[in-house]
Amino acid sequence: MGSLLLTSCGFNTEDIKNQFLSFIERDISQLKVSIITTASPMKENNRYAQRAVQDFRDMGFQHIDFVDIEFDDPQLLIHSDVIYINGGNPFTLLYYAKKSGADEIIKTLAAQNVIIVGVSAGTLLLGPNINIVDFFTPQMNTMDLTDFKALGVTDKLIFPHYDREDKFKDSTNKTIEERIVAFESNENCKVTRLKDEEFISIVMNQAF
Repeated sequence: MGSLLLTSCGFNTEDIKNQFLSFIERDISQLKVSIITTASPMKENNRYAQRAVQDFRDMGFQHIDFVDIEFDDPQLLIHSDVIYINGGNPFTLLYYAKKSGADEIIKTLAAQNVIIVGVSAGTLLLGPNINIVDFFTPQMNTMDLTDFKALGVTDKLIFPHYDREDKFKDSTNKTIEERIVAFESNENCKVTRLKDEEFISIVMNQAF
């Protein structure tokens, strides 16, 4: 029975940490954590990745590794108990997830007793597609992706950082909400808005 914790900023509130810990049913000190760093140009030196390591240590985890699916064998993920997919560029993350075969491994592990934490781009990777990223920030598509289909571990189409107008400035001065409504109309879909301090918890096919 896999569990998903979808976030904008990782473990940035006690509520998010407590929800994550509620998934744990075994001795934390024995569990293996893999932090996927691929979406960030700073990789494991990204400050959010480093903060995640400290958060995991503070919770009592002792076995924590970085995995960069651009260069590392994604088979390294197979023995993980927790997979933490750090943020950055969603196009880069999706490109290397598919190229490396990590996409199929993550989908398989999500159906097993593995906890997967998505952070921003990591949350988007787990959804059905990243069309909304192309709609908001097409300039981030430095990989020239044309297929925006993501892993589909969840069918929720999520917009992280919904409360961060500063991150998504618009030349026509439209708000994030106005642009999401336009996207929903164009794509005939429903977007789940996710603020920086919010999270979505999913166990099997149940969402909380």
